[in-house]
Order: sequence, then C-alpha cells, then structure tokens
Amino acid sequence: MMQAQKRRLGRGLAALIGDDVVEAASPEDFRGLRHLPIELMHPNPNNPRKSFREDELEDLARSIREKGLLQPLVVRQREDGEYEIVAGERRWRASQRAGLHELPVLIRELTDGETLEIALIENIQRADLNPLEEARAYGQLLEQFSYTQQQLADSVGKSRSHIANTIRLLNLPDSVRAYIEDGRLTAGHARTLVAADSPAELANKIISLGLSVREAENLARKVSTLPAGKAKNDKDADTRALEKQLSETTGLRVEIKAKGREGGTLLINYKTLEQLDDVTHRLAKAR
Repeated sequence: MMQAQKRRLGRGLAALIGDDVVEAASPEDFRGLRHLPIELMHPNPNNPRKSFREDELEDLARSIREKGLLQPLVVRQREDGEYEIVAGERRWRASQRAGLHELPVLIRELTDGETLEIALIENIQRADLNPLEEARAYGQLLEQFSYTQQQLADSVGKSRSHIANTIRLLNLPDSVRAYIEDGRLTAGHARTLVAADSPAELANKIISLGLSVREAENLARKVSTLPAGKAKNDKDADTRALEKQLSETTGLRVEIKAKGREGGTLLINYKTLEQLDDVTHRLAKAR
C-alpha cells in the first residue's frame, strides 16, 4: 500500500485529483463536478498553508468577480454531510470576498492520508508557501508516508539538498523563524541562516542593515570559518549547510568539494585511529 502511495505521489497532483479538468476532463470529472453552497465548505485543518496575504486574496477576488471561478475546488464529504476542502482553500477564501454563493467542486472519496497528501503536494507545487510552511509540509510527508528525502525530492521536483536544508529551518531559533514567517527574511536569507554558526545574530544584522541575499551570504562567509581557519569563500549556502550537518553527525570535520555535473569529493578529516574506526563503524551500520 505504501509503495502504491509513493508511485501515485510521483505522478504529480494531476494524477491525484484530475487537474486541468476544463482542458482534459474525464468521465469521472464530469460525474463528480457539482456546484455547492459556499457555506457548506470548510478548510482542511492539515493544509500546510497557514497564512494568506491580503493583497493576493484581493487580487484573486477581483479576478473572480470579473471572470468567475475557472477552476473547481476538490472536496470530500464529511460525516455531518458538509464538505472539507482538499485543494483550493485560497480560491474559496477569495470567492467569499467576491460574493459568490455557489462554487464548482470535484467531490472525491479520500482517506485522511490521501487528503493530507493532496493538500501538501498542491501547495508545494502550486502555491508560494513561505519557507517554514514548506519545511513543515516536507516534514509531514516524510513522517506520514515514510519517504526518504531523495524520494520526496524526485516527487516534488526539488533537489535533495533543497529538501534537507529546508527541513533544517525548523531547527532555527524561534526569533529567526518568526522573521521568516512575517516576511522580514526571504527564502534566500533563510538558506544562508541554516549554515550559520549564530543564526539569530546574523538574522538581526541582515534585517537591521537591509542586506540582500548575496550580501547576507558575504557577511556569513566573513563571520564563519572552517575549524582549520580556511574561509568558506567558494561555497554556496547549501554546500556549507551539508558540511555542517555531516560534521555534527560524524563529530569530524567534513568538506565537500563540488565539481558541478562531474560530481565531487567528500572529505572526512580524522586525527586518530579511534576516530577513523568510529566513523567506519557508523558507515557500516548505515548500510
């Protein structure tokens, strides 16, 4: 069953809910397409998107007033006879502002797990989630569906390092996460902070100085050095974050020397035979 879920997820959102129903409607879509009173629909409590920008909702509501709602929502029926929104909460909110009383919907029979899966993938693939919402979504997928980071990366079209470093945002201090949530720090800034030794201090400097992502990366390189004293002036935030993660895992200094499409070299530095024996034992256990 788990393997079937993973194969289905890998096919994308369209295979799950019948995307682009106007252009490529199936018999199932026509049978499931209905118009429901807007008051009978309720948000999905597991939707990873927790914040909706007012200006974006107003823009969408204006478009809906002029053109109507062109894409149906996906819903499932609740035990009380009303409906839970599986995909399309943003459209539902904007439609309320536009004064619509009924909305086109596709009704699907879905389990709780399938509903969570669709909600997460729809937001990851379509919506502009803030970095922490994205991190929580990845974490839920890994936990609920037992994916490896590489399987998840392949499914959502992201790099494995992007998945790993985005999830690591959840380990940042509360103050830094608040800056990311309210938009004072961008996704690019957040990636720089993941690799920083003092993320809270660096975050405050970025905000107070109004630094761009590139300027923040340059500042991080100046204040952070390798144990041997070498400046990290030739590596991007993802590479430095992976070096730090591997160093914390092994207890040894780890260096990554990337060569683009040609691959690269992973160097694990040890000082004693005991350290070598320990890391060899860890690698053997992970096989």
